[in-house]
Formats: sequence, structure tokens, C-alpha cells
Amino acid sequence: MVRVLATGTFDLLHPGHLLYLSEARALGDELYVIVARDSMIKHKPKPIVPEEQRLSMVQALQIVDKAILGSKTDIFEPLCEIRPDIIALGPNQYFKEKDLEAQLRVHGIGSKVVRINSFRQCDLCSSAAIMRRVIERNK
Repeated sequence: MVRVLATGTFDLLHPGHLLYLSEARALGDELYVIVARDSMIKHKPKPIVPEEQRLSMVQALQIVDKAILGSKTDIFEPLCEIRPDIIALGPNQYFKEKDLEAQLRVHGIGSKVVRINSFRQCDLCSSAAIMRRVIERNK
């Protein structure tokens, strides 16, 4: 049984998220998803949708076997419990595969890191694009 892990903020769930999770699911037999905690998001604006609601949305997807909120202090903490065989990174996630694999080894996690390079091309296939559209319509 190959366990795949995908992670992300999943703010304003959109077709790009669905493509990422579908591609991740295709890498193994079960898909676990870690939804980022608001307090741990430092590389981009804080989400609009509360973390519990984002978790509920991801849990409702048929392709997801289990979804949990990430740690409030250490991104590696839930990985030690899940023990994924593969960690699937989205096309625009800021981690570098080799650097992440090295950090995983330090924590005793032997997961392979795979970059999903598929991008869904559409006008509203990113949270930022959705937010821009909402702002335009409310001017």
C-alpha cells in the first residue's frame, strides 16, 4: 500500500487544487492531505477561508482518503505520524525537492518527494485569480 501525502493551504478551492490532488492520488493507493494552519502560513497572505472550513472542503473530496490540519509549530510533526511513502508537491509550492528530502531524513522520514508539474489553465484556477475577480466585480 503506497501512501501519498499532499499539502497546501487550499484557500478558495478551485480546479487547480483538484488537478494537484488527482495527480497526487494517482501516485499511490491512498491520499492523505495536510491543510496548512493559518499560523504557519508565512510565505503568502493569510487565507480568507478559516482553516477548519478549508479542512472540511478537502475532506469532502472523494479522491482524499484522510485530511488533517497541520501542526501549529512544526511542519514535520504530522509527517512522523502519517509516514508517507511519497510527498507530492504542487507546481507552485516553494519547497525544493532535494532540500525537502534532506530535511525529511533529519527527522527520520524516508519519503520520496515528487513535484506535480501539471497546471490547470483557466481564468479562475488559482486563489489569487479568484480574489482578483471578486475585487474587480466589487469596484
